[in-house]
Amino acid sequence: MDLDTPPRFVLYVEDDRINIVLMEEVLRPLKGWRLECVETGAQALEVLARQSPDLVLIDMNLPDMNGLELMRRLRQDPRHAQRRCIVLSADLVDNQRALAREAGFADYWLKPIDVQQLRRALQDMG
Repeated sequence: MDLDTPPRFVLYVEDDRINIVLMEEVLRPLKGWRLECVETGAQALEVLARQSPDLVLIDMNLPDMNGLELMRRLRQDPRHAQRRCIVLSADLVDNQRALAREAGFADYWLKPIDVQQLRRALQDMG
């Protein structure tokens, strides 16, 4: 990576500390990527008001709102209407995957995180 090129930025919205630590470990060896983690949808909206991540990973079950509500709010903001967002969820309830796609999520990944899938996705973006 060129020294003048800023790192690519991933925002991870997750309230489970173990999942946050895992994501930090997954991204640590990847050159050119920066990770910021927040625990609520409200915190994610605060970060997104001042920064433009290349990718937003969103847990479906947050303490203050679900991932679909957070995505709805993102899509209402022209700055984030096309932002690449992926659901990370421990469950696949009924038609949740279809609802996520309809809401504008690029993909729906089940937990536990598939480390190779995540790294491939980041390399494809980078």
